[in-house]
Amino acid sequence: MTARPLFQPIDTNHADMEEGAPPADRVISGNPTFRTWNVEEAEGGLYAGIWEATPGKWRIEYDEWEFCHIISGVSVITEEGGPAITVRAGNSFVLRPGFKGTWEVIEKTRKEYVIRV
Repeated sequence: MTARPLFQPIDTNHADMEEGAPPADRVISGNPTFRTWNVEEAEGGLYAGIWEATPGKWRIEYDEWEFCHIISGVSVITEEGGPAITVRAGNSFVLRPGFKGTWEVIEKTRKEYVIRV
Protein backbone atom coordinates (compact mmCIF):
# COMPACT_ATOMS: atom_id res chain seq x y z
CA MET A 1 0.00 0.00 0.00
CA THR A 2 1.35 3.41 -0.99
CA ALA A 3 1.55 5.99 1.79
CA ARG A 4 -0.51 9.12 1.30
CA PRO A 5 1.42 12.40 1.28
CA LEU A 6 0.99 14.49 4.42
CA PHE A 7 0.74 17.68 2.32
CA GLN A 8 -2.30 17.61 0.02
CA PRO A 9 -3.09 20.55 -2.30
CA ILE A 10 -6.78 21.40 -2.57
CA ASP A 11 -7.26 21.67 -6.32
CA THR A 12 -8.98 19.89 -9.18
CA ASN A 13 -5.74 18.25 -10.34
CA HIS A 14 -5.58 15.98 -7.27
CA ALA A 15 -9.03 14.38 -7.17
CA ASP A 16 -11.58 12.63 -9.33
CA MET A 17 -14.51 14.80 -10.35
CA GLU A 18 -18.03 13.69 -9.39
CA GLU A 19 -21.13 15.13 -11.05
CA GLY A 20 -24.48 15.55 -9.35
CA ALA A 21 -27.47 17.76 -8.67
CA PRO A 22 -29.80 18.52 -5.80
CA PRO A 23 -32.69 16.06 -5.40
CA ALA A 24 -35.49 17.04 -7.80
CA ASP A 25 -37.94 17.62 -4.94
CA ARG A 26 -35.61 20.30 -3.48
CA VAL A 27 -35.18 22.33 -6.69
CA ILE A 28 -37.08 25.61 -6.63
CA SER A 29 -35.89 27.08 -9.94
CA GLY A 30 -33.48 26.42 -12.77
CA ASN A 31 -31.61 23.21 -13.48
CA PRO A 32 -28.62 23.36 -11.12
CA THR A 33 -25.84 20.81 -11.49
CA PHE A 34 -22.81 20.15 -9.30
CA ARG A 35 -19.22 19.12 -9.84
CA THR A 36 -17.24 18.03 -6.77
CA TRP A 37 -13.56 17.24 -6.31
CA ASN A 38 -13.31 15.60 -2.87
CA VAL A 39 -9.59 15.82 -2.12
CA GLU A 40 -9.63 14.61 1.49
CA GLU A 41 -11.76 12.00 3.22
CA ALA A 42 -10.48 11.19 6.70
CA GLU A 43 -11.65 8.86 9.44
CA GLY A 44 -14.26 10.38 11.69
CA GLY A 45 -16.20 12.09 8.90
CA LEU A 46 -13.92 14.87 7.68
CA TYR A 47 -14.04 15.94 4.02
CA ALA A 48 -12.30 18.71 2.07
CA GLY A 49 -12.27 19.73 -1.55
CA ILE A 50 -13.80 21.92 -4.21
CA TRP A 51 -17.48 22.14 -5.22
CA GLU A 52 -18.97 23.96 -8.18
CA ALA A 53 -22.63 24.63 -9.06
CA THR A 54 -24.47 26.09 -12.05
CA PRO A 55 -27.33 28.60 -11.72
CA GLY A 56 -30.53 27.57 -9.98
CA LYS A 57 -32.13 27.60 -6.54
CA TRP A 58 -32.78 24.70 -4.17
CA ARG A 59 -33.62 23.97 -0.53
CA ILE A 60 -30.74 22.94 1.74
CA GLU A 61 -30.63 21.24 5.15
CA TYR A 62 -27.39 20.68 7.03
CA ASP A 63 -26.77 17.86 9.50
CA GLU A 64 -23.03 18.51 9.28
CA TRP A 65 -20.71 21.47 10.00
CA GLU A 66 -19.19 23.09 6.89
CA PHE A 67 -16.60 25.80 6.34
CA CYS A 68 -16.85 27.39 2.86
CA HIS A 69 -14.58 29.79 0.97
CA ILE A 70 -15.99 31.14 -2.30
CA ILE A 71 -13.39 31.03 -5.08
CA SER A 72 -15.56 32.42 -7.90
CA GLY A 73 -19.14 33.28 -8.80
CA VAL A 74 -22.10 34.70 -6.91
CA SER A 75 -24.65 32.88 -4.76
CA VAL A 76 -27.40 33.90 -2.34
CA ILE A 77 -27.87 31.84 0.83
CA THR A 78 -31.02 32.37 2.86
CA GLU A 79 -31.68 30.79 6.26
CA GLU A 80 -35.34 30.07 7.04
CA GLY A 81 -36.67 33.20 8.72
CA GLY A 82 -33.45 35.10 8.05
CA PRO A 83 -32.11 37.59 5.54
CA ALA A 84 -30.70 36.66 2.13
CA ILE A 85 -26.88 36.81 2.20
CA THR A 86 -24.99 37.30 -1.05
CA VAL A 87 -21.62 35.53 -1.18
CA ARG A 88 -18.95 36.00 -3.81
CA ALA A 89 -15.26 35.40 -4.46
CA GLY A 90 -13.25 35.99 -1.29
CA ASN A 91 -16.13 35.40 1.17
CA SER A 92 -15.78 32.69 3.82
CA PHE A 93 -18.46 31.38 6.17
CA VAL A 94 -19.63 28.45 8.28
CA LEU A 95 -22.92 26.56 7.97
CA ARG A 96 -23.75 24.77 11.22
CA PRO A 97 -25.76 21.59 11.82
CA GLY A 98 -29.47 22.37 11.76
CA PHE A 99 -29.18 25.09 9.10
CA LYS A 100 -32.22 25.07 6.80
CA GLY A 101 -32.86 27.43 3.95
CA THR A 102 -32.04 27.92 0.29
CA TRP A 103 -28.95 28.19 -1.88
CA GLU A 104 -29.34 30.16 -5.10
CA VAL A 105 -26.51 30.28 -7.62
CA ILE A 106 -26.70 33.53 -9.58
CA GLU A 107 -23.37 33.06 -11.41
CA LYS A 108 -21.65 29.66 -11.55
CA THR A 109 -20.11 29.34 -8.10
CA ARG A 110 -17.00 27.45 -7.01
CA LYS A 111 -16.07 27.00 -3.36
CA GLU A 112 -13.46 25.27 -1.23
CA TYR A 113 -15.02 23.34 1.62
CA VAL A 114 -14.22 21.46 4.80
CA ILE A 115 -17.03 19.32 6.19
CA ARG A 116 -17.16 17.68 9.60
CA VAL A 117 -19.95 15.12 9.98
